[in-house]
Amino acid sequence: MNALIGKTPFYRLLLPVITGIAASSSFDISASATLRFGLSGLLVMLLSFWVEKCNSFKFRWLFGSGLFIFLFSLAAGQYREQEQRVRFSFPEREQSYVATMLDIPEVKPRSIACHVKTAPPFEKKVIVYLEQTDEARLLVPGDEILFCARLQPFQNFGNPDDFDYVRYMHIKGFSASGYVPAENWLKTGRESRTVPVLAQRIRGKALALFRSYLPDEDAYAFIAAITLGYKACLSDDLQEAFRASGTAHVLAVSGLHVGIIYLIISLIFSFMGKSGYLFMMRQWIVILVLWGYVFMAGMSSSVIRAAIMITIFCLGSMQHQRGFTYNTLAASAFLILIFRPMNLFDVSFQMSFGAVFAILFFQPKIQSLCIPKTRVAKYIWDLFTVSTAAQLGVFPLTLYYFGTFPTYFFITNLLVVPIVGIILYATVPLTVLGIFGIHQTGLIGLLQDVFRTIVQIFTELILRIVYISESLPFARLSGSHLSFFQLVLLLLFVFLVTVFLYSHRPRYLIISLALVLMVQLSVTHEKLTKPPPQLVIFNSPGTSEIGLFDHHTRYLTVVPENGFIPHPGKSILHLSDDSLSGFYAEERFPIDILILSRCREFQIKQILGLINPSVIVLDSSLPRFTVNKVVKECDQSGIRVHDVTQNGAYSVNF
Repeated sequence: MNALIGKTPFYRLLLPVITGIAASSSFDISASATLRFGLSGLLVMLLSFWVEKCNSFKFRWLFGSGLFIFLFSLAAGQYREQEQRVRFSFPEREQSYVATMLDIPEVKPRSIACHVKTAPPFEKKVIVYLEQTDEARLLVPGDEILFCARLQPFQNFGNPDDFDYVRYMHIKGFSASGYVPAENWLKTGRESRTVPVLAQRIRGKALALFRSYLPDEDAYAFIAAITLGYKACLSDDLQEAFRASGTAHVLAVSGLHVGIIYLIISLIFSFMGKSGYLFMMRQWIVILVLWGYVFMAGMSSSVIRAAIMITIFCLGSMQHQRGFTYNTLAASAFLILIFRPMNLFDVSFQMSFGAVFAILFFQPKIQSLCIPKTRVAKYIWDLFTVSTAAQLGVFPLTLYYFGTFPTYFFITNLLVVPIVGIILYATVPLTVLGIFGIHQTGLIGLLQDVFRTIVQIFTELILRIVYISESLPFARLSGSHLSFFQLVLLLLFVFLVTVFLYSHRPRYLIISLALVLMVQLSVTHEKLTKPPPQLVIFNSPGTSEIGLFDHHTRYLTVVPENGFIPHPGKSILHLSDDSLSGFYAEERFPIDILILSRCREFQIKQILGLINPSVIVLDSSLPRFTVNKVVKECDQSGIRVHDVTQNGAYSVNF
């Protein structure tokens, strides 16, 4: 292990960066403290150069300590600055803004979502939802618009099984969102022509080309995702099918995709030779084209990681040094986190680096267990070992974030991954020919037809494989959520067991068994202290959803539209119309909870003349004007109100 760290100098640079980001996210570290800390690190590094040569070995730790402190403060300061950049600071009133389109507009059921960056003095990334019009559909990246809206901070739904949407959007760099009617915006006529904008325009042309020869929505969404990282068209059912089959990684542009693009680019410029100045020029051309593709693919963590590793590989090739190593992986993580520190908490970042580290660490060990004799068997065995190694690295994260694990991943990956490679090899030339308008008859026209047919046939084949594997019995283990403590223990266990199998040192086995015992004790403790099931009024915009929630799982139940919901300790009345308005009572009937849903006009005064609730819960199916009216009347009567759209889901323990 020490030898591994010694051969990975970027690991020692990455450690203070991760520590600084984690510290800055957990504690409020001021800018002045960060500056003082960084300057002290620089001072310690300078002092190390004044040590006499005879004592240099004794005080060799000085430079390393100073560098650690400096990188720690740099990462903490970068994280703090990025957090302030995405922090909501817009006025609460409606105001006019000038903004530039950053990405391709996404058509939603009732609006068109546009990712824009507002002009000074705010200069923040926001999402504006434009009313659906022909003008809104024609917007392209780089267009400048003037709009008037009330921008609001992102909000979580507040359901017990929801993920932290606010933090997710902040990690993506967005500060706010707002709805803009058709009459409240217009194009200024000015355009931005930066490299990212031009890349997104090319991306839009490629997507239009895909749409022209892939009429099936799922096929188009799949091709758009694996080639250009465009996931806006992926349906929930399609993404769920890929997750259940264990092939969700192919939807994210990563090392597999970028590697194929690299091979194609290298093949195109192979005439420039393998040595000399032309070879060096070839490597620089490959790097530039590759990073152009990174801009087109949306600059996700996985694609940037792959591009950095291949860039380092190209630079090493100029010096006749080849191969991907732990140091290359650590260097890419270091560069990403220095410039985008919030990516440390991005699930895709963690899974991408976890998978690659696992491939580098586990795959050679698994591969050595068997030596196939034929080329075909070797190819299948290599594919199997890579897939298994990657799963060893990401399955603890999958259980931690999603609570599921695909059981047939080794079979589906053997089928899907080679086909994805075929599709990518066919899509690249087809896209280039289409974007540059090269539509000719003869040989080129024949090649276009052949590539198009290959893409269509193999895309349909992949979708069929994925949907079939999802439908198989026991295709996925679910309900196995890990705590953060269990996640750390499981990662250490997998790592140490592998080390023991190849080092045969008893201490690694003893520690691994101790980790298993700690995991089991943790699981037992969770079961003994498991919270009771809850009746939950969920926040599901536009619908009324009342059900049970137990052990990270939502169970929808049938509840009476007008009547009492059974509960052992609480009296809970559910009303979905105003049928009680015609009744009168001499004495009010006391109840614990009154749930109001669906109806647009509740006669609250008459209802409160019949019953005396401790709290009134307004579910998410009620119109906004109804909610405001009910809240106003309840305030006058001194009744507590819980609006699930504003305050999150309402829960009652059984």
